Amino acid sequence: MQIGHGAATHAGLRGRANEDAYLAAAPVFVVADGMGGHEAGARASAAVIAEFRGFVGAASVSNADVRGAIARARGVVDALASGQRAAGTTLTGVVLTRVGDAGYWLALNIGDSRTYRWARGRLEQISIDHSVVQELVDSGRMDAVTAARHARRNEITRAIGAGSTGEADFWMLPAENGDRILVCSDGLSTELDDERIARILAEEHDPQKAATRLVHEALLAGGRDNVTVIVVDAAGEDDGDAYDTVPAGGRSSDADIDTRPRAVAGGRA
Repeated sequence: MQIGHGAATHAGLRGRANEDAYLAAAPVFVVADGMGGHEAGARASAAVIAEFRGFVGAASVSNADVRGAIARARGVVDALASGQRAAGTTLTGVVLTRVGDAGYWLALNIGDSRTYRWARGRLEQISIDHSVVQELVDSGRMDAVTAARHARRNEITRAIGAGSTGEADFWMLPAENGDRILVCSDGLSTELDDERIARILAEEHDPQKAATRLVHEALLAGGRDNVTVIVVDAAGEDDGDAYDTVPAGGRSSDADIDTRPRAVAGGRA
């Protein structure tokens, strides 16, 4: 399986710091969205991403490897807390792993950043948001349309740090020729609906152009938050170059609809 990818990030249009961080280097493609104020949030997301850099270049990464990285990152982020405001971050994405001779996407998520798969002309959200409004949707107390514009849509129920002990969720999906994985902070998903995201992924065949355009269109739609996008393509052995490279990391310039832990934001709706 050959892997190509592209990545882009932007602070948004509110003139505040970019608390997002990312790593896009095979076999690891992850995005973290920090919280706790621009300095604490940026440090939290960077600390989590740093724990995954040691996997770059590995043939595959196991579930145990990922769980260990998250546990180490949690310790580092908890140590960043100062005063009454704790640092924290979301984390989502995929790592390539193997089961026997078969390649798999090991998807992971904690918080409300998202991982999608676009395949055969269909966009599927792999991750499930750990958020107040998602819990209301799951319980039947709110519909998805209302949730998308609800005032508390950015209050999350799990994070790394921010006083949370919630665990990450994991999914295993066979990696197939033609798969396109989208990993993003909520600065994308709060500005563009799934239909628009799917259209862009269908129109832009180059992963870097797709990532750049998704960020650009999120800005055109309002750009109220930091926005980070990674697009990962899986192709057959004769299609493209293996481990196509794009600079990893990234942080530039906090946002009006920034992610907040529920404990800070208040009680349930």
